[in-house]
Amino acid sequence: MEPKEIRFLRVMGIADGVSLLVLLLIAMPLKYFAGLPMAVTIVGSIHGAIFVTYVISIAIVQLRIRWNIGYSLIAGIVAFIPFGNFIFDKHIKRAGEAACTKQLRA
Repeated sequence: MEPKEIRFLRVMGIADGVSLLVLLLIAMPLKYFAGLPMAVTIVGSIHGAIFVTYVISIAIVQLRIRWNIGYSLIAGIVAFIPFGNFIFDKHIKRAGEAACTKQLRA
């Protein structure tokens, strides 16, 4: 069982990854090929809110779990790479399992 902070981070990471893909693969083509700029406005706003929540969740994990600062930096960087959050999720899962093991030992 992983800590709730890491579970929240994983959920927000996946949500951020999905919203980025929707923005890039659906909303942007609608704007430039179908003449619907409102698609980017709506999806971009939603993605922005999800991204801010994701960054806050990274900060929460860093402060409460005190994991390696490198994980926090990488988590922030992969948010800008399509499919990056999905790939990094397995590393977050391992970090969550390690944190859980650490809590059980204490």
